[in-house]
Amino acid sequence: MAINPITGFPVGVSSETGTLKRLLIHSPDRGLGKVVPSKAQDWLFEDIVHLDTMRRKEYDYYVKLLLYFLDPEKIKGKLSEINDDPTRSFFIPGTEKYFASDHVVDIQRLLGDILEDSNIRIKLTAAICGIERCSYQIQEELHRFDAHELARIFISGYCSDKRMLFAPLPNLIFTRDIGIVINDHILLNKPAKAARTRESILAQFVFFYHPMFAHLKQNIIEIPENERHFLLPDDEKASDYQRCTLEGGDVMMVAPGHLLIGCSERTSIYAAQQVMKILFDKSVVEKITIIKIPKKRDYMHIDTIFTQVKKDTWVLLSSLARVGDEARKKDVLHFFAPVDVNKEFRILQFVKGNEQQPREIENLEDLLTEISRDDLGITGRVRFIYSGGNEFPYGEREQWTDSCNLLALRDGVVIGYDRNDKTLEAFKKEGFKVITAKRLLEKFEHNELAPEELTDTFITLPSAELSRARGGSHCMSMPLLRG
Repeated sequence: MAINPITGFPVGVSSETGTLKRLLIHSPDRGLGKVVPSKAQDWLFEDIVHLDTMRRKEYDYYVKLLLYFLDPEKIKGKLSEINDDPTRSFFIPGTEKYFASDHVVDIQRLLGDILEDSNIRIKLTAAICGIERCSYQIQEELHRFDAHELARIFISGYCSDKRMLFAPLPNLIFTRDIGIVINDHILLNKPAKAARTRESILAQFVFFYHPMFAHLKQNIIEIPENERHFLLPDDEKASDYQRCTLEGGDVMMVAPGHLLIGCSERTSIYAAQQVMKILFDKSVVEKITIIKIPKKRDYMHIDTIFTQVKKDTWVLLSSLARVGDEARKKDVLHFFAPVDVNKEFRILQFVKGNEQQPREIENLEDLLTEISRDDLGITGRVRFIYSGGNEFPYGEREQWTDSCNLLALRDGVVIGYDRNDKTLEAFKKEGFKVITAKRLLEKFEHNELAPEELTDTFITLPSAELSRARGGSHCMSMPLLRG
């Protein structure tokens, strides 16, 4: 294979807040600029975005922050040059100035690497052309592109001569959904929507063929379909008890022996059961907690409702937590109200060897407190920071723009969006410092501060365009290694 391979690097994630050392991302590509209003819903985008703003003024800050924390040699002393380059070549895989980090890894780069191999190129091109129903002539034409341009085409659907061959993959910026590292295993996900089928095929080829993951082939887990699904009527195939779909935003590795799986709009109960069976059979984890949440667009995955900030601190949406229950019980109208959608919310915990006797946990705070105390050894107070400061109507407003969807770079240092003012105020009340990505990068560049010196800090990303995509920093990352 004519590539410069990333080989033999360890992969391992056993917490949500351990020091982040390697992750998979995908910078917004040219396909995002082709999403039109009439197709936005089909392509799972809430709105059309301004691509240049999303890249240059928002996502590029995310990449620069990640590099400063995970691979500072790639960026230290180069900020002015990077910021002044109108071509953004530093951020584009396959270009001469691309940062090419082995710690902050773009899936497009890995795809370009494996496409240098002619056998892989033939297989993947045939697979993509098959699901996209391309003509034989287009399939032959694709073989003439160099590897990195072909990777761009497979992801964006768009040729450099401005022809569109396939639909774009705007959701690939949410790399969390294509796979999850569970200790030293990689779980490949099964997207719920047809618009993401090509993503799962690209991810499958990357994880099985790239040298970075060659030593892990036996540790890659694929979720089997219901063996009878070929014979099921269409209405039964859509059943939560028959369909097999799972996305990474519904999976959290909270402790070495404890995995959370959400059953949501995108992840079925059947898939959760299959994953539990496989992980218990392989002794990858000892305990799995399944959290069933209402099937609503604003609760797409469990990481849109809560994420972990520190071992002892969580951010969450109060209306699906104990606080929300107690608030409603104080109102007499609560007793006469129709059955609430939150009745769909349920938490069951399964232990390996005793799967037939799950334990029901009453509310989210009780579960998260148990994780902090029993799994992570916290002896003091477990803190909860509520979306919007638990103030109506800001809790739901800010959850919609990902106030609960935060990526921990390490314990107590998180990245989130700048627009969620009430949530940021709530963080400040709990003693967190809030600083913009731009200001922090300037401090790093001028040696006024170093990444390892930060404690209890919320780093804000510009988010006017990114927030339109309905995913935050937790969604935009697939951690491969945490310390």
